[in-house]
Amino acid sequence: MSSLFTKIVNREIPAHIVAENDQFLAFLDVFPLRRGHVLVIPKREEDNIFDLTDTEMGELMIFAKSVAKTIQDKFPCKKVGMAVVGLEVPHAHVHLIPINEVSDMDFKQEKLKLTNEELLQIADNLRK
Repeated sequence: MSSLFTKIVNREIPAHIVAENDQFLAFLDVFPLRRGHVLVIPKREEDNIFDLTDTEMGELMIFAKSVAKTIQDKFPCKKVGMAVVGLEVPHAHVHLIPINEVSDMDFKQEKLKLTNEELLQIADNLRK
């Protein structure tokens, strides 16, 4: 059975995609910690990020770097933080989150409740 993220890759369920190439996909987290919170995934389904090949891991980081630079350009922040948790969905992914403090990446905090219109606006801004 395909993971939720594989269904996004296959366009079986909608997502607010902000960047894509042959191997990787970046889309908005629908339960973000901050506006501009993006998930970056390999299109190939792999549960554990550390089971990616060395080449995939390196290319994932390069792809994530380009997305992070866009986030930082569009959402004023001190840095874009990156986290790998991997417990929520059995598909390797990294979180890219615009941050001003370490606590901005506390996954125990309440998530933002954004409307679909707000998510569309954020995605459009990141794609420009």
